[in-house]
Order: sequence, then C-alpha cells, then structure tokens
Amino acid sequence: MRAKRLTTEVAALIWTRIQPAVSHRVCAVAFGVASFIGCAHAEDACDQNYTGACVPIASDVDCSSGKGNGPAYVRGPVTVIGTDIYDLDRDGDGIGCENG
Repeated sequence: MRAKRLTTEVAALIWTRIQPAVSHRVCAVAFGVASFIGCAHAEDACDQNYTGACVPIASDVDCSSGKGNGPAYVRGPVTVIGTDIYDLDRDGDGIGCENG
C-alpha cells in the first residue's frame, strides 16, 4: 500500500513539473484518467461524444475489459451521446463498455 501511495505521489510531482509544457489531451492519454494526478481542465481531454467516464481523445480507444489493443482504454460503462467514433457500443443500445 505504501509503495502504491509513493508511486502516485512521485507521478504527481513529475506531472506538476512538466504540466505547463504538455497539452491536456496528452495528459488524458498518457495517464488514462486525467483526474488521477490533478490535470487542470480534465474534461477538455475527454471525447464529448461520450458521458459517464472520460473517454480519452486518441487514435483508438478500447474498453478496458475487452480484447482491443488500444493505445488508450476506458473503464465503462459510457453513454454514447454523439457519434460512437471508437465503436465502444457494439450492440447499439447507446451504452458502451458495459462490462467495464
């Protein structure tokens, strides 16, 4: 448990040093969950076609519970409110990544 906390603290310290030079979109892709280490305006790094979880803006996003090869992943469920550009809602019911 202590090692996990230290890893989180080190990541946050490194991020505070490099954050001014890195865009918010890179923040979300690099760390998966932008709020994990306090990225400012994390919602700007999330694809606006989805709600319920932050779907990062990347060349491809897959469900964390699936067999996709990324490079980015999202833990669902997510609601599709626009165009499902990453094909996260395979059955077309409006909910993607239903199994996480």
